[in-house]
Amino acid sequence: MGEEAKTFTLSEVSEHNHAHDCWIVINGKVYNVTKFLEDHPGGDEVLLSSTGKDATDDFEDVGHSESAREMMEQYYVGEIDTTTIPKKTKYTPPKQPHYNQDKTSEFIIKILQFLVPLAILGLAVGIRIYTKAV
Repeated sequence: MGEEAKTFTLSEVSEHNHAHDCWIVINGKVYNVTKFLEDHPGGDEVLLSSTGKDATDDFEDVGHSESAREMMEQYYVGEIDTTTIPKKTKYTPPKQPHYNQDKTSEFIIKILQFLVPLAILGLAVGIRIYTKAV
């Protein structure tokens, strides 16, 4: 590895996105994993779906072994120009009014305090009318 590593843009790496020519980007490094597609334990679909983007998160989420990380060195072809990788935007949920669960339960209690006695009264009147009719 005496020579200087070649630097690729993300668009250049993205061109290598099929089973006969597959490159991926992990931790700022570009790897030509074409020869490894058939041997990959997760199948070739996993690697093919990681083309055209920074696959670092996908790689790290799986929890690869140290031997897998060492194996990557034989597929190394160069570095990625990090300025060509789109910045990740942080998700911010939309602003919503504060939901106060305590007030909601107070509201339900007030309604029940009104409806339950009314239902008992209605039941009592209904029974009274029914028993007089019989």
